[in-house]
Amino acid sequence: MPDFTRTRFVLAVLDLARSTDYYTSALGLGVEFTAPGWTFLARGSFRVMLGECTDATPPAELGDHSWYGYITVSDATALYAEYRAAGVEFIQPLADKPWGMREFGIRTIDGHRIMFGQELQG
Repeated sequence: MPDFTRTRFVLAVLDLARSTDYYTSALGLGVEFTAPGWTFLARGSFRVMLGECTDATPPAELGDHSWYGYITVSDATALYAEYRAAGVEFIQPLADKPWGMREFGIRTIDGHRIMFGQELQG
């Protein structure tokens, strides 16, 4: 059976330039490609496409539907410190969970929520 080789999230944002700046300066992603109305960003194997949708419902108004990803990382503690220094808004502090993950959650400048977690060794 064919493998899935990459995941790319697609997010509607109200102001593409503002959101692109946030993802690059606060979250440390690099720009892979731009096209009219779109920015493609990456950090490691994490990929996101930001599409400007000026008439979309702001994610902050979507409640539970503003969750869009759980990203497994190699060092959650270091990433948490990096994001704290960058002024990222946290919705869940860094903590070890009973399901074997060290994780934390953030809210992006647009209101999307993302969880980041590191697998704990038994």
